[in-house]
Amino acid sequence: MKPLVTKWKSWSGFNKQTRTQRSSSLDLYRGLAVLLMIIFHLCWDLREFDYIEYSLRDPFWVDFRSIIISLFMSALGWSSYLSCRNGYQWNAIFKRQFKLFLAAAGISLATYLSVPQNWIFFGILHFIFVASWLVLPVARRPWLSLLIGVAILAAYFSVDSIRQFSLHTYLTGEFGFPQRTLDIVNLLPWMGLVFLGPMMGHLQLHKIKVPNYLNSKMIAFLGRYALPVYLCHQLVLYTLVALVTQLIGLLF
Repeated sequence: MKPLVTKWKSWSGFNKQTRTQRSSSLDLYRGLAVLLMIIFHLCWDLREFDYIEYSLRDPFWVDFRSIIISLFMSALGWSSYLSCRNGYQWNAIFKRQFKLFLAAAGISLATYLSVPQNWIFFGILHFIFVASWLVLPVARRPWLSLLIGVAILAAYFSVDSIRQFSLHTYLTGEFGFPQRTLDIVNLLPWMGLVFLGPMMGHLQLHKIKVPNYLNSKMIAFLGRYALPVYLCHQLVLYTLVALVTQLIGLLF
């Protein structure tokens, strides 16, 4: 009787060990994006308190931000493949999407209350929430997803009208959102990178062994808890920089 129960659990997708198994290489990959994001926002805070001076439109910072978003978006497609390759676990999908919805709504509400003139109405969490649904139908079909991703990127970089379309301009014009916002992520070209992600899973990059070093473990930790780290890191960084600034003012 016991083998039948085991077989039924495996067939029905209730094998807990399989469902909770994680990929260290994916966590490390996503953790690198989180680490770069923390560095980016720390520099932002130092800039706000006049410790350093730079323009966010400088090519270096534009490219830096693009690298961060590229890592996050491809990781999203990669993780979508891994979570769906053995079938759609709808309870887990809805639970994950509900968390993303609450997190994105929380970011919008917090920024609206604190900086209503440039609150975040479609930042990276909003994008991830939408992109997670869009990639879902092809997450188990990596070749089709790859074709869609390549087509999106090719259209974006070869057709001027597509490349010049701005989601920010559309939303501000149609819905009256503020002209300035702390964060905006356009659907194109970043959605193309999301569709490339399932191929990374198909190539079994998640099976790459991660070196058992302290620094790799720390980065993988950031990737494993990317959402709570994202929600908390800027509050911690900004507070620390503000406290250091106050302390320097008192001492000198």
